[in-house]
Amino acid sequence: MRPSEGRVTGSIPVGGTTKQICAKAMLVPVDIAYHRQSKELELTYENAQSFRLPAEYLRVLSPSAEVQGHTPEQARVPVGKRDVSIVRIEPVGLYALKIVFSDGHDSGYYDWDYLRKLAIEKEALWQDYLVRLDNLGASRDPDDPRNEPFKTPLKKACHH
Repeated sequence: MRPSEGRVTGSIPVGGTTKQICAKAMLVPVDIAYHRQSKELELTYENAQSFRLPAEYLRVLSPSAEVQGHTPEQARVPVGKRDVSIVRIEPVGLYALKIVFSDGHDSGYYDWDYLRKLAIEKEALWQDYLVRLDNLGASRDPDDPRNEPFKTPLKKACHH
């Protein structure tokens, strides 16, 4: 099946009756490239749309429990990640990427829908991050002493 925008429809048998299903099709990139010099992950789609997502942006918006928390109240604002880069990208089945960053962060799977959201909403999500960072009184600079109270020790993936 080729990736496409839109909806996938069909029917499935449920308890002796047939139920109609309608699910949003996942838009999967046809090409993924990491540009080391600019530290950007480029996603290209079948419709020729292309998005470049900086490593810092991907790191601070990681889908991991370390960043997002298990509830919104547990979410953290990563600080001092301006210089982070991507050291490895691994496929996770047919639905996601695991990105390993230069600061050791490697938890959280970036599924195709989440990557697409990060691409489409890049400006708003980045501005929201910068506001939250400013509200903390912290910085993107890894050597900024104001970041010390907000740094968290790197933990391995959440297993439960």
